[in-house]
Amino acid sequence: MSGATLGVAPGAELDQTVLSAATKPTKKAVNQQSLIGGVMGSLRVIELQLVAFIMVFSASGLVPLLDLIFPAFASVYLIALSKLAFPSHGNAATASAEIFQGGRLFRLYVVVGTTVGLFLPLAYVLGGFARGDDHAVRSATPHLFLLSCQILTENLISGLSLFSPPVRALVPLLYTVRRIFVTIDWMTDVWFDKTLEANAQLKDVVWFWFGRSLAAVNLLYFSVNLFGFLIPRFLPRAFERYFRERDEIHGKMAEDKPRVAAAANKSQRSDKKSD
Repeated sequence: MSGATLGVAPGAELDQTVLSAATKPTKKAVNQQSLIGGVMGSLRVIELQLVAFIMVFSASGLVPLLDLIFPAFASVYLIALSKLAFPSHGNAATASAEIFQGGRLFRLYVVVGTTVGLFLPLAYVLGGFARGDDHAVRSATPHLFLLSCQILTENLISGLSLFSPPVRALVPLLYTVRRIFVTIDWMTDVWFDKTLEANAQLKDVVWFWFGRSLAAVNLLYFSVNLFGFLIPRFLPRAFERYFRERDEIHGKMAEDKPRVAAAANKSQRSDKKSD
């Protein structure tokens, strides 16, 4: 969501070369494999739920046309980058490795972002349906739609060797930039276009300020996420890893060329002797 899906590598699997080198799998390796299997199973469920959300939001007419076509544009653009600008140099094992290794604070940061960006806005939209508050539903739905598309895209490409680290890092970057503009529209709707009646009940006042606070917190969190994490830390780390892998491959190719040439010359000399 904040690049965290790619950062913690949910699709990572145990390296088969490591397992084959060991004579007997350790208890830690078995527990890790079980944990990964459980996470992968959970991701399948999450992806199905996200697809359901996307279909419902798309058919509801609550998402503007520009936001509906943005995921398609982003997908085509990312595929073009993966083919033309940043082709992948690794295999499936390196593709599923972590781009950004974070500690407990980073994971807490991810949990906060998931709560603020996904769960609370979803509760706000569902509450708006229950209360008959069409204004609340319409203002928050585009944000939820784009975030659902972003998480689904991150989950799908996180373990594919087709996409290099820079391309994978651009997924949260592109979506976050777009969602900041959408959140600004959400802020405008709840702070300037929506007013509270003078004789409103306490529950209506709480609901009114919950919507305002939620929009403001989302704008604050994802602005900090974009300018404080994705651009200065996450994206450079992805490019650093990409160019390091490229240099390693080029270095191995340079080392192999003399060996290939020597083998070819030896083969030619043996052929001449046999003649």
